[in-house]
Order: sequence, then C-alpha cells, then structure tokens
Amino acid sequence: MTKHKVVIYWSNQDEAFIAEVPALPGCTADGQTRQEALANLEVVMQEWLHTAKELGRMPPLPELEGRVPDGWKDAIYGGEA
Repeated sequence: MTKHKVVIYWSNQDEAFIAEVPALPGCTADGQTRQEALANLEVVMQEWLHTAKELGRMPPLPELEGRVPDGWKDAIYGGEA
C-alpha cells in the first residue's frame, strides 16, 4: 500500500464503512468493517495508480506532514516531477 492519507467513516446512507484517499479523486471503497473497507481500498488504489501510469499522468505524491524532503520527488519520479 502507498502512503497516501486514508479517511474511513461510517455512512448511514450506504450502511457501510467508506474508505477514501482524498488526494486521488474517485478513489473510494466500502466494506462492512473498517478492515474490509481498507482492504477494498488497497485494491482500488492500486488500480487507480496503475491507470494513471498507463495514461502518462503523474499521481500526487503521498502526504508527508506537509513537506516533501529534498530529492524525494527525483528519487520517486526520476527527476520528472
């Protein structure tokens, strides 16, 4: 799993836990337990990131307390960030 911020909450409307990655639009999953929602989200997140890569789009970097260490983008994206 990547290190993106994940939000998990109960939805009365869906009668399920919802897990989402705010930095990845539309990257949302549900489950009857928090653990199930998170496990489902891991699959959706990997598919989201794979699709972004196939389309040549650079996904947002994971949140790191509001700061990205020097050289980190270059290490991840090979200097293309």
